[in-house]
Order: sequence, then C-alpha cells, then structure tokens
Amino acid sequence: MSKVALVTGAGRGIGRAVAAALAAAGWQVAVNFCQNEQAAADTCAAIAAAGGVAAPFRADVAEEAQVAEMFRRVRRELGAPQLLVNNAGVAHFGLLQEMTAVEWRRLLAVNLDGAFFCCREALPDMLHNKRGCIVNVASIWGRAGASCETAYSASKGGLIAFTRALAKEVGPSGVRVNCVAPGVIDTAMNARLTPADMAMLAAETPLMRIGTPDEVAAAVKFLASDAASFITGEVLGVTGGF
Repeated sequence: MSKVALVTGAGRGIGRAVAAALAAAGWQVAVNFCQNEQAAADTCAAIAAAGGVAAPFRADVAEEAQVAEMFRRVRRELGAPQLLVNNAGVAHFGLLQEMTAVEWRRLLAVNLDGAFFCCREALPDMLHNKRGCIVNVASIWGRAGASCETAYSASKGGLIAFTRALAKEVGPSGVRVNCVAPGVIDTAMNARLTPADMAMLAAETPLMRIGTPDEVAAAVKFLASDAASFITGEVLGVTGGF
C-alpha cells in the first residue's frame, strides 16, 4: 500500500524541503499551498524530476471548509494521508500595541487553527487504521519567546502544547504526534533581517551558523519514520543549540 503524506505550506522553504525529503523516502506527497500556485508546481516538478510522486492541492488552512475539501481531494487522488505535516505558518514582527486585531486573528488562524482543522480531518482515517503520524512545525520562539514577535511566539507555544496534549489523546490508538521547533533557519520568513542581523544570530548560535530547511526536513523525516516508532509527544529542537 502506498504511503501518502500531506505537507501544508509546501511551496517553498521548510515545507518544500520536507516534501522533497519525504518523497525521497517513498512517500507520495500532497503539496498544500494557499496562494503561490507556481511555487507548489515547482515543488512537485522537483520531486518528479527526482523520481518521486507529488501533486499540488490549494487550500487556506485557516478556512475550515477549504481544509475539508482539500482532504477530500487528497483521498480521492492519492489516498488517505498516513502522515500529516502541519508546516503552514505566517509571522508578524512589531510591537504588540501596534498590532491590529485583524493581524492577530489571521496569525492565530493560520498557525494554530490550521493545525486543528488539518488534524481533525486526518485523524478519522488514522484512528480507524490504528496507525498514523502527525508532525507539527513550531519554533524555538514557542519555547523561549521573542521580543516583537509576541503573537508568533504565542501561536507556536500553543502548537507545542497542542502537540503534547493530542499525543496523549490519540496514542492509545497507535497514532503518534510530535513537533519540531526550528531555530534561525535560512528561509523567506527571515528575509526582513539584515545581513548584520543574521550574522549576530549566527554568532549567538553555538554551532556558529544559520540552519537550513533541509536540516529541519531531516528531523521531520526522522519523526515520521519507523526509527521513531516509540516517540510521541516530543518537541525536537533544530536550533544549532541556540
């Protein structure tokens, strides 16, 4: 039976790297995207060129109905996902008192509601089959907090707590739920940072460099593999010791 994985926000950055790593490990990958159809197509094309199988699926994970429709399409075209990677996320940088309610709600809707909607859609098949794996992509800021990223930190902290609680809830049915918490990674989300900012962050990292999306993808791939069969409810930092 083919292995099907759904990766949200897989058009670029960490999501693209995760999709590629899973495809290389034999998963058929549903590549979720919200707006950038070309980026998702590029992810799928790269996977196909490497001999893997992937297909794009549009959905705003913050929208309940869109998530439900995406899962219906994935089941119809690839099969029920045995692996869900909740990677889609947005960031906001600025003082909390200058953040609008609309910005706050959108960030939480994508980063936290999106994981809820996707897990709720994925779990019935996993629970029925007594097997399945969910990997949530949080952040080191969900553990430590970051100045001028209060909302983002709150959403990722919530995702960590969500992971630990859900792991206890579905563990008796053989479903594993884990989380990766990246540190400073070279992605478009950090494009607002200047070279001097990035150099400072690298200097504050014990390994003295910025991480790569492929390094986060390797952690996700491990947690999704049989090598992690007795691991659930854990948060794996990919931080270079930051």
